[in-house]
Amino acid sequence: MKERPLEILTNEQMAEADRLAVEMGVPSLTLMENAGRAVADEAEKLVDQARMQGGHLKGNQNARIVILCGPGNNGGDGFVAARLLKERGYDVAVYLHGSVEKLKGDAATNAKRWLEMGAVEAASTSILDGAGLLIDALFGTGLRRPIHANFELIELMAQPCAIGCPVLSVDIPSGVSEAFRIEASFQADVTVTFFRKKLSHLLYPGRALCGEVVLADIGIPSAVLTKIDPGFHENDFPLWLSGFPIPGRQSHKYERGHAVVVSGGGEKSGAARLGARAALRVGAGLVTVASPTDAVAANSSQLTAITIRPFEQSSQFAFLLEDKRINAVLVGPGCGVGQQTRDLVMVALASGAAVVLDADAITSFEADYHPLRDAIQAKPRRPVVLTPHRGELLRLLPKLGERKWYSNLGYARTAGTFLDAVVVAKGPDTVVAMPDNGPVAAINTNAPPWLATAGSGDVLAGLITGLLAQGMPAFEAACAAVWIHGDAAARFGPGLIAEDLPEMVPEVLRDLYARKQAHDDKERAAHRHSKCN
Repeated sequence: MKERPLEILTNEQMAEADRLAVEMGVPSLTLMENAGRAVADEAEKLVDQARMQGGHLKGNQNARIVILCGPGNNGGDGFVAARLLKERGYDVAVYLHGSVEKLKGDAATNAKRWLEMGAVEAASTSILDGAGLLIDALFGTGLRRPIHANFELIELMAQPCAIGCPVLSVDIPSGVSEAFRIEASFQADVTVTFFRKKLSHLLYPGRALCGEVVLADIGIPSAVLTKIDPGFHENDFPLWLSGFPIPGRQSHKYERGHAVVVSGGGEKSGAARLGARAALRVGAGLVTVASPTDAVAANSSQLTAITIRPFEQSSQFAFLLEDKRINAVLVGPGCGVGQQTRDLVMVALASGAAVVLDADAITSFEADYHPLRDAIQAKPRRPVVLTPHRGELLRLLPKLGERKWYSNLGYARTAGTFLDAVVVAKGPDTVVAMPDNGPVAAINTNAPPWLATAGSGDVLAGLITGLLAQGMPAFEAACAAVWIHGDAAARFGPGLIAEDLPEMVPEVLRDLYARKQAHDDKERAAHRHSKCN
């Protein structure tokens, strides 16, 4: 089975892909024709679904399909879809925001082709009367400013759900953009986009407005990506599977890494246990909980395969980390906010082990982030991953709140570059950003809503720590852990609590190991074939 593309393009990169395709010999009219055909095909599917479900189109292929076209290429795609649907026997009504005389280029050409078959009417708020399907070809990803409340079709945007009419958006629901805050937008049931997904398809709030996103091949050669060099990807296993650790038949526990998770005291020790169990479940050979003495009894009573090492002072924690077989450390879950946690973070960062900083380990530096940044950037370098939600990130770096970001992506990239660490900006659209000057980030899409439960973030931090202990690079380890976290939650389903997540990890790993084995077998076969030739 062909793997789905994971590259995500900005609006500007998509425009460049179109231009490069034309430069490589693909006529722009062909691209628009293919885009319109993809829209028409999805429209037919929605018609069939509505007929089967007893909607407006039941038993009547000629129920009206309304196509709302805009003044640019998005509208041109709509004109193509109108012509093709008319040829297939559907009753199609086309409305235009603007005038035909002002259309340019391919959009003007396809409007002229449609006018040989049907009329173009001026758009108004009454166009949905009796409609069975609305195709939104008004504004695409080229929209440069928000649709304001005084826009003449604003009432129309709120109508489809109220009248039960499905909405099919071309490329992106009109009003959605990565460049500004959404003031008004269509709510699509299906969005058909072309060549590669765009940022607004994956990042909230746009993601909530797109409905099902269908990716259509319109003839743009994939070779254009070598010139565009997209830095954003959807987080899925092809992105990191080649480096995913699988224990060999002769592996022993120390080869699989030794992770340490720092516990909070007394009544706050549960978060560390969640992280420690997750690190062990995801494959770390040994996991130790560094426990304040007042939490030793609680931790010992609930941990078996995980060892306990008591400590009181940061100097005792430093002595523990002198064992260089310890190669990954998690600090933060349940540790409390204050100087003691800051000291523990500094010890961990000075140890040479890979470090994951979560929750209190981040918030403890809200008064002054400079010591944390200096310690992260000190040599010798080691992998460092921070796992904040947006509130923790803004407390640590308050100036981020002055930026006009409209998604997690901007916060994660800026913080990662500023701190020189991998940043996992948690949320329904979790973003993993590399600490590079380039736009390198992965956006997660597999997290179900039941992950919004106490302790799930502690499990995620433990998964990252466990993968770091096994030698995965920081960015790949964070991406893999975020994906495993989401997949485990989806497999469990409603009713999930944080304690359930580590217990679902073996099932996820079983499938990943099988995929990795198949991937490695394919790579070896390709290598043998190349040597023979």
